Amino acid sequence: MKQGIFTITDNVPLTAAVYKMRLNGDTSAIAAPGQFVNIRLDGFYLRRPLSVCDWEKDSLTLIYKVVGGGTERMSRMTAGEQLDVLTGLGNGYDLSLSGNRPLLLGGGVGVPPLYALAKALIKQGKQVHAVLGFNTAQEVFGVGEFRALGAQVTVTTADGSSGVKGFVTDALPANYTYVYTCGPEPMLKAVYKRTVTGGQYSFEERMGCGFGACMGCSCKTITGFKRICKDGPVLQKEEILWDE
Repeated sequence: MKQGIFTITDNVPLTAAVYKMRLNGDTSAIAAPGQFVNIRLDGFYLRRPLSVCDWEKDSLTLIYKVVGGGTERMSRMTAGEQLDVLTGLGNGYDLSLSGNRPLLLGGGVGVPPLYALAKALIKQGKQVHAVLGFNTAQEVFGVGEFRALGAQVTVTTADGSSGVKGFVTDALPANYTYVYTCGPEPMLKAVYKRTVTGGQYSFEERMGCGFGACMGCSCKTITGFKRICKDGPVLQKEEILWDE
């Protein structure tokens, strides 16, 4: 974990509620796709955890959805403003388990961390298939960016207004070697039941500190309680215990 001051270079809407923010700052603590950052906002007690969409040397890309006061404040920030950011949080995805044809399943704002993962897997020569799920065509984002990397992309929408009608589990390909997924818990549960290989599941969870001190985001696994912020957010399929 590393704390630093980042400067916003641009902050633009992708949909009515989803924004892409690019920042300049020290990204040296970010080591793996699937890690997240924790942002301090003036006037708010808790930091805001956001998944890393992409990063390069001194450059960070975040995609976030406006869901409350903190993210609404972020959506109004402009180039030149600065943010206090904790980077290098969470464990991230393990690429070594992917096999040759990894399947990436993302729902809504669970899509952004899969971009850096796809980028890294394709760099290794893997044949990546990404299934990206949204509610409506108006909420779709990121498809062109995934395709530009060289990934095969399937879009699903719950109302059928774009791509396959239904959820990501309604568009599973016939052949894949491993599953990486991120999204709301109902989606993760459905993926767990419908997929036939091992996988890694990134959980969205409300957090307090963001680095394992407060135990506020603990969840039960087959080996006991784990902290989503510190021991996760990525868990192996085999260790997950779902609350009934």
